[in-house]
Order: sequence, then C-alpha cells, then structure tokens
Amino acid sequence: MAADEATYLEGVRVYREDCAVCHGLPNVPQSAIAKGLFPEAPQLFKGKGVTDDDAGETYWKVVNGIRLSGMPGFRQSLSDREAWQVTLLLAHADTLSNTVRSALTAPIGQPNIK
Repeated sequence: MAADEATYLEGVRVYREDCAVCHGLPNVPQSAIAKGLFPEAPQLFKGKGVTDDDAGETYWKVVNGIRLSGMPGFRQSLSDREAWQVTLLLAHADTLSNTVRSALTAPIGQPNIK
C-alpha cells in the first residue's frame, strides 16, 4: 500500500471513527473519555506520536491491542486495508499535508471526510 495522500485520507476516516476519542486530534482538546483513561492513551498528534516506531509495530497494536492498557484490538472491526491505512497515517503524522491535517479536524459531515 502506498504511503500517499489518498491512503492518509482513508486513514483519517478510520482514525476519526475509532481512535480519536482516546488518542486525540491535532489542536483539539482531549475528550472526556481520554481524560479518564488510566493508563493514559498517548496523544498521537502531539510530540512524536508513533512516527519513530516501525509501521509493523503500530499495525500490530492496531489489530491486537495492548494488554492491560485499555487499547482494544480492532481485528474484528477493521479490514486489513483499514488497519494499514490508519497505521500509515500515524507513521507519517509529522509530515502530513495541510489537506490531510484539515481533514483530521474538519467538522463531521464535511465533504472531504468519507
């Protein structure tokens, strides 16, 4: 799968639906759910996120979850393609275009969110 804008935009859809409530969005305050998690979920668009992790490691965490952390596995709810789309989005979170960053924070129902 290509690490390109089209893939990142599909990853945005997955991230917003399944990840953002715990892991946050760029320049958006934490949700009440995220504030209440223990242990805390990393805010993936603050600091380095997982951009320095191997993409395979992030993919594994997406599909299998992280034991004793509150991070569920998404093997049953995301396709392999969707898991890789969100993985690649996060792997390149520090180099995303303005278009992709805008899609992350656009109000729900905007045309650029699929």
